[in-house]
Amino acid sequence: MPRYDLITILGPTASGKTSLAAALARRLDAEIISADSRQVYRGMDIGTGKDLADYAIDGQTVPYHLIDIAEPGYKYNVFEYQRDFLSAYEGIRQRGRLPILCGGTGLYLESVLKGYRLLPVPENAQLRASLSGKTLEELAELLRSYKTLHNTTDIDTPKRAIRAIEIEEYYRNRPVDERPFPRLESLIIGVAIDRDLRREKITRRLRQRLDEGMADEVRRLLAKGLTPDDLIYYGLEYKYVTLYVTGQLAYDDMFTRLETAIHQFAKRQMTWFRGMERRGFVIHWVDASLPMEEKIAFIRQKLQEN
Repeated sequence: MPRYDLITILGPTASGKTSLAAALARRLDAEIISADSRQVYRGMDIGTGKDLADYAIDGQTVPYHLIDIAEPGYKYNVFEYQRDFLSAYEGIRQRGRLPILCGGTGLYLESVLKGYRLLPVPENAQLRASLSGKTLEELAELLRSYKTLHNTTDIDTPKRAIRAIEIEEYYRNRPVDERPFPRLESLIIGVAIDRDLRREKITRRLRQRLDEGMADEVRRLLAKGLTPDDLIYYGLEYKYVTLYVTGQLAYDDMFTRLETAIHQFAKRQMTWFRGMERRGFVIHWVDASLPMEEKIAFIRQKLQEN
């Protein structure tokens, strides 16, 4: 194996990155570490697109990590992700296997590939109280005073915006702890999917997930004690399906708005990945429409080039 500590497979939603990572892991005797900010939650299966069947190949399940590790309603964060990633990574290496990092959450991916040094940020009750009456637009403007908004999911909801401000305020008043984080060398593979094909797959997959019971999944989560605001916090499927389930949106309106939101999300993912390239990451792009064996051959070739 060349000098790489791990392989990273990234791409926008519906690009087929998980099935590629699983097929590659099966051939390389590797294990997968998920980089998806919502698949960490138990019981949030259909809406997050866990597609656990992708990990079952030739009658065996490819080992995966950082899926189903937190309770729904909890606000899992990038600091915790770094911690849990390191634990999974070190375990895989100790077993003599290769880690494959796979996902579409750009912040999570970059936090481990670049080795962000982060501090856990506690809640600031006083700050939250002072922000509670502000509109989403006012909160977004305040957040812009702290940083450039590369990731607009920070301002999807007032709760997200307030948490983002809370984090920025905490860091403004404290130097970042030089917490040790290993420098990892990764071969980075990006799954490039044609825009029209991506849109077609997103729409088809959304219909499939609704048919599979995504609304019932939301109802079960609400019945377990989560509030509508808890679920709306997670955005996308959980935001719009919750609004439908609670009678605030008609089904057709929910579908149209959710479909548009997912298309916009995929576009933002690609914007983040292009930004990673501008920040010095080398991403080797492979065409999503190629047969699986050709994609794996492409990755094997890149592995041998260094």
